[in-house]
Amino acid sequence: MPRVAIAQHEIAPTLDEGLRRTEELTRAAAEQGAQLVVFPETWLPGYPVWLDVCRDVALWDHAPVKAVHARMMANAVAVPGPAADALGTLARDAQVTLVVGVVERVDAGPGRGTLYNAALTFGPDGGLLNHHRKLVPTYTERMVWGPGDADGLRAVDTPAGRVGALVCWEHWMPLARHALHESGEDLHVALWPTAHEMLQVASRSYAFEGRCYVLVAGSLLRASSLPPELEPHPGRVTHPDQWVMRGGSAIVGPDGRYVVEPVYDEPRLIVADLDLARLHEERMSLDVTGHYARPDVLRLGVTRGTRGSSN
Repeated sequence: MPRVAIAQHEIAPTLDEGLRRTEELTRAAAEQGAQLVVFPETWLPGYPVWLDVCRDVALWDHAPVKAVHARMMANAVAVPGPAADALGTLARDAQVTLVVGVVERVDAGPGRGTLYNAALTFGPDGGLLNHHRKLVPTYTERMVWGPGDADGLRAVDTPAGRVGALVCWEHWMPLARHALHESGEDLHVALWPTAHEMLQVASRSYAFEGRCYVLVAGSLLRASSLPPELEPHPGRVTHPDQWVMRGGSAIVGPDGRYVVEPVYDEPRLIVADLDLARLHEERMSLDVTGHYARPDVLRLGVTRGTRGSSN
């Protein structure tokens, strides 16, 4: 019965502060016995919610937006690189499996200078078990991130069980979901910037469909922490203390019902023990890769091995 933890907290202003906060929260979770510790989408250095709540971000050659983008790139996580190494060391020292959403920066080779929305999974030995890049940046995200690949579209073995992850609207990509189902997830990490009602629907549906536990991870951010170069849209931001990212972290069982209800508008370390025997109970009625599959009629093909040549 693995113990898991979701770290819901306010996004830090810099990568260095974010790494410090990540270490503090991970160690606190490990002290409570967590074997798996999860952080939200682009936790490091923070989700660019300014794309959706600030004015003029899509203007061509707009100096304030370019300055904000340059700062995001400077604080992004290179893989491999010092920040990724620090996360691996943290996982090893705390003896946990660590899943962290990052803005990834490519520093060398094809795609140098490109940013990706990535999920990194580190094992308790400090090794990088999986490196998934979000397949399709959603809407305004396409101004800042490149399209990912299928190399990390899989679950991996950990002491807590087989762990997979998808980022945000990938949970509405049926074939991406099925690729994860076929890889045999016990625990699925659903990384969101903030998990509002419809995203809760997607997370619960994923748990029911995949007959797995889903760890829903969301961040917190106040309007006062938006980039100072940009003007908040008056129709979306009304005061500096307003939460523009509200968290919504939760844990969903393999029957689609909550194990831990969503938590909004407050920092929280959500810790729970999960009974993996429930996975077998729920798969009696539905197993989309087993007795409820028809491989003679429907098959999925996943194209891997393209990262080095195209990204």
